[in-house]
Amino acid sequence: MKYVLCILCSIAAIFGFLFNAFAEDGDPGLSAVRNPSAHTVPAPSKPAEGGLLDGILSDTGIEVSGDLAFNSIYMWRGIMLDGDAVVQPGFYIRSPESKFGRIKLGIWLNHDLENKDSLKSSETDYIFDYTYSFPSVALSTGFIYYDFPDAAPSDGAPRGFSREVYGGISFPKLLLSPSVYYYYDFGRKVDGGGEGSYTVVNLSHSIPFVLKRYNMSLDFAGHVGFNNKQYFRGKGGDAAVGAGITIPLLKNLLCKPNINYSVPWGNLSDKGNGNQKNRLYGGIYLSYVF
Repeated sequence: MKYVLCILCSIAAIFGFLFNAFAEDGDPGLSAVRNPSAHTVPAPSKPAEGGLLDGILSDTGIEVSGDLAFNSIYMWRGIMLDGDAVVQPGFYIRSPESKFGRIKLGIWLNHDLENKDSLKSSETDYIFDYTYSFPSVALSTGFIYYDFPDAAPSDGAPRGFSREVYGGISFPKLLLSPSVYYYYDFGRKVDGGGEGSYTVVNLSHSIPFVLKRYNMSLDFAGHVGFNNKQYFRGKGGDAAVGAGITIPLLKNLLCKPNINYSVPWGNLSDKGNGNQKNRLYGGIYLSYVF
């Protein structure tokens, strides 16, 4: 509970500072749109000066980034995987933009900050993504390997794991930046896998503004997901909405306090199956581009 209170107090303090600054500055004005997502970090206008890797990264076009999230609970596709506060770091390398598309390699982890419930959610994800961008549309495909060190598979293995492939299409220039992704988990349930599919429609919108000469944005996001036998029997899904404020802390460091609401339906909300409930949760998301 103390971690949840710390997160909520931090969000309240940041919002309080912004409201006070608005009262002092008047009309905030507009700036360039920033629209970071959970695993997508906007590139900086230019690399930081003086670093050992700056020359290599700027000459090759390789982008190295990282993120760190603190959340009051761990929600994933409408499923509460942990009711305790969690920390979620990630590290990513992207190839240069080219006529052949762009490759991303990443590693993402989850670790609970306390253990007051029976859920254990330690997780490491290894990510491969290939994206080809056209002027108005982007096509993506990839593979994710999930490692669950706390899981106890029914086949007696020392840890659980799963594997997932996906494909998606996004329209970044359209209103609300819609995207559609299809995920197929082909890991066996006896190993901790999902053996099912998940299809999601994402929408997002950012309202940029300037506060005390700093470019910020008020960010909104939502999705509707359709679960077909992935980790549960039958069909169902979830819907969620979220809001946050993107704040630049340093030249390449962004902070985004956020609040979210998730609603399960179908097999996820069935007490005899998924047994998931409506949940309100919050967090703080940090992202950095080297």
